[in-house]
Amino acid sequence: MEKIFHLWVYLETTPLLGLGITLVVWQVAVSLSSRLGNGPLANPMLLSVVILSSLLLGTGTPYSAYFQGAQYVHFLLGPATVALALPMYSNLSRIRRSARAIVPALMAGSLVAALSAMVLANLFGASHVVVMSLAPKSVTTPIAMGIAEQIGGQPSLAAVFVLITGLTAIMLIPTTMKLLRIRDMRAQGLAAGVAGHGLATARMLLVSETAGAFGGLAIGLNGVVTAILVPLLATFFAP
Repeated sequence: MEKIFHLWVYLETTPLLGLGITLVVWQVAVSLSSRLGNGPLANPMLLSVVILSSLLLGTGTPYSAYFQGAQYVHFLLGPATVALALPMYSNLSRIRRSARAIVPALMAGSLVAALSAMVLANLFGASHVVVMSLAPKSVTTPIAMGIAEQIGGQPSLAAVFVLITGLTAIMLIPTTMKLLRIRDMRAQGLAAGVAGHGLATARMLLVSETAGAFGGLAIGLNGVVTAILVPLLATFFAP
């Protein structure tokens, strides 16, 4: 145990800690998820967050020390998002045929995602900063942070809400689709992209390339619509 302790103290001072522990925890989470039947609550992303948070808190490791190595994984989020263009290109003909249904569904989804969050937060007595930070929760982190800063929210708080929204969407979307008997992969992918941005879309991509393609499309379009829509809605929630 003493040797392990000294090794951990050494790794805290190098980027190896964040990079290594992220990769190991992910593999452990994937293995656990498989053994638990890949259920909504046994999603590898959720398990990874829980395990990593517990490790950092239990060992007293500062997040800044962890992120020295985790930043390399974080950097890959950009290329991974761009890579969603590949399934979109493969399903281009389906996207074109569905364009008339995509536009109203996307507009309705963007409006409900933002407005419902703002109304509920306001009804429960949340501060103006929290309401504004919660509004762009269903878009990717960089866009959400930019929107939140523009309308009087807190960018770092918006980033937390984005993560929570994505994890919640991962858990709820499969069950919701079954309950509503929605079997069309196009509809499932579009819903995942609008409600749960990249995290939910990545999960749907494991299920169906078509769902991943429509999810990727929804991420981009929802970001544009939300960037226009939320500042307009924010005027109705002035302090």
